[in-house]
Amino acid sequence: MNRFAYLFERFPSFGQTFCYREVAELYRQGVKAPIFSIRRPKDEPPQNWDPQITERIQYLPEEAELVPEIDRILKRGKLPKEVVDLVAEWGRRTDFLRLYQAIYIGVRLQEIEVRHVHAHFAGMAARTAFWINKFFGITFSFTGHANDIFAPGDFEIGLGTLMESAKAIITVSDYAAGFLKKQFPDSAEKIHRVYNGLDLAQFKCADFSSATCSIVAVGRLIEKKGFADLIRTCDMLKDRSHQFHCWIIGDGPLEKELRAQIGQLRLDKYVTLAGPQPQAEIISRLAAARVLVLPCIAEKSGAKDNLPTVIMEAMAAGLPVVSTPVGGIPEMVLENETGFLVPTGEPAALGAAIEKVIVDPSRAQKLGQSAYDRAQTLFSIKKNVSQLRTFLL
Repeated sequence: MNRFAYLFERFPSFGQTFCYREVAELYRQGVKAPIFSIRRPKDEPPQNWDPQITERIQYLPEEAELVPEIDRILKRGKLPKEVVDLVAEWGRRTDFLRLYQAIYIGVRLQEIEVRHVHAHFAGMAARTAFWINKFFGITFSFTGHANDIFAPGDFEIGLGTLMESAKAIITVSDYAAGFLKKQFPDSAEKIHRVYNGLDLAQFKCADFSSATCSIVAVGRLIEKKGFADLIRTCDMLKDRSHQFHCWIIGDGPLEKELRAQIGQLRLDKYVTLAGPQPQAEIISRLAAARVLVLPCIAEKSGAKDNLPTVIMEAMAAGLPVVSTPVGGIPEMVLENETGFLVPTGEPAALGAAIEKVIVDPSRAQKLGQSAYDRAQTLFSIKKNVSQLRTFLL
């Protein structure tokens, strides 16, 4: 009998490699949980996903096919009357598809005798899991990450309802766990911190041999990543005649704006927007770098990063990290030990921190070694997934 199943909004996803790694490590540990995904991946760069995992994913039908199929099930009288009545009462209110998706998945979970569902993010998948619980009595848990808990959307089944209804809530930093416990004290005992993990052995160690300082930044091209500050910092570094090149890896809605900024500051020879890259390319880019820079900021909406995966990846590659004290980042980046933390929105302070590793490669290497040691202690995928299993099985 399967003890639990995964439910994702979209799986696998280039932007959420931590989810894939978690599933893959559970497979290595002999836990082959069924996987449901509400949406199919779209416009994803090629990745070396394991077909043993991807071929097992059950994708839900699109709305045009799903709704009539569930309507037929509702009319056949095979579901309890209270389920039929709840769907009828909800009608076409906001998020009505979550109820239909819950029935589609719940029927299949009953057939394979799954009694628990785990979702990532307090979003679409978790709201669907809420209705699975409501309709079929199948318990659920979810992992809260960043915007989904710091700046949750305005849904009738909101974060508070999810927190109240879930069997367990996992989050990926002590900062986030404390934030949720303060916001939802009645659910405090259900909140657990489990760091995301990495297969640490797959990362190549940086050798710091290049005369030109390679600065790497990875993330969605969105406001909270602070890439506009990084580009302004690169302009300052250029004016000080430093030899460097900055690679910003990722895509997103600010691409056009950031390209224009690079052009206006005449930084084309110093800054490259490299677009989204497969994991193998990111690993190679980190190994050739001297520093990872991620100048995260908090948006007015409250949206902000929590524990950016790329910082863990850089530490696993033995790189120092320059970032900001946002969310759980200070749990990874220890000042003058594994890198430097600078105030948000201050390009001059960011530049001063980056200069320290540009002018002193040996110091960068020493910081990188400390970062590597910390990654080995905190971010082992084997250890962290073993901890997660205690809440799911």
